[in-house]
Amino acid sequence: MIKIYHNPRCSKSREGLAILEKSGKDFEVVKYLEDVPSKEELKTLISYLGIAPMDLVRKNEAIWKESFKGKNLTDDEVITAMADNPKLIERPIVVNGKKAVVGRPPENISKLL
Repeated sequence: MIKIYHNPRCSKSREGLAILEKSGKDFEVVKYLEDVPSKEELKTLISYLGIAPMDLVRKNEAIWKESFKGKNLTDDEVITAMADNPKLIERPIVVNGKKAVVGRPPENISKLL
């Protein structure tokens, strides 16, 4: 099952959702600001993405700048920060099986389908 971690207020996330809708494939929408991924779920997503936890952080968010910027954080601390502050999670994330992409640019999603 394809899954999109979606924020309806984000234009890139809405574009990603539109790509999935046009694909005609079944998928699940996770509004991750409401249904916040656990630390374990984030670790799994990061492994599917094949990136470092820091690469999934939205570093321009005020929460990041005020509380975390410039600190030498471990991967686990970065994951905890995202679990505690889901606004920090880059979006959208689309998962298909054990592979995932960040939909920035949204065309990345097409490659996963």
